[in-house]
Amino acid sequence: MNSFLSKRKIEPFINKNHIDMDQYIAQDYHSYNDFFTRKIKIGQRPIAKESHILIAPADSKLTYYSISEDLHVQIKDSFYSMEDLLQSKELASVYQDGICLIFRLTVDDYHRYCFIDDGTKEEDRYISGVFHTVNPIANDYYPIYKQNSRSYSVLHTKNFNDVIYMEVGAMMVGKIVNHHLQSFCKGDEKGYFEFGGSTIVMFFKKDIVDIDIDIIKNSKTHDETRVLMGEKIGVKRV
Repeated sequence: MNSFLSKRKIEPFINKNHIDMDQYIAQDYHSYNDFFTRKIKIGQRPIAKESHILIAPADSKLTYYSISEDLHVQIKDSFYSMEDLLQSKELASVYQDGICLIFRLTVDDYHRYCFIDDGTKEEDRYISGVFHTVNPIANDYYPIYKQNSRSYSVLHTKNFNDVIYMEVGAMMVGKIVNHHLQSFCKGDEKGYFEFGGSTIVMFFKKDIVDIDIDIIKNSKTHDETRVLMGEKIGVKRV
């Protein structure tokens, strides 16, 4: 997808997915990935700047979960517990009874994502993807265990306490490009997904934020809520 030859995929993709290219900065793309990570025009994704408002970090389909000990979430056809996702039992325990938000990006979405508040960031932790098949003797099936590659960091935010911000990529190749800013402001670009990366997961501690009721209601019926980067999805609890 980084080769010059991949340019031929761009126009059919735009037509098939009805992408409004007027929203994006005009340029000559050198490859499909160059197009996939295209930048949007200023003003097309206004950021709700009020300090008490929680914003969506990306264009995506959003699902809400209340975090419990037995919570398992589905990401890219794999199921994860909090401990599985973070590879840290200690960190997972800090967010018990809090909130998990999953932002699923599809190929037609804008694939850059932003910070949701002012603050500072700890170092990123990268977790490689895993794919195992098991063929027990005398068994006629092949059990499969898989996990996607992912990167996460703890954000020390001004209004929402410590937030875990995770990007999930393809199974064996991350396709996650972060800018590694140590301090940031609400709406600053955090990074982008190349082709193959497409999910953001965020964890909030208990009693920190109230998510909009329509998002919660949709999630209870297993329906995702369409959101755009920068728009309101909740408020700081007072």
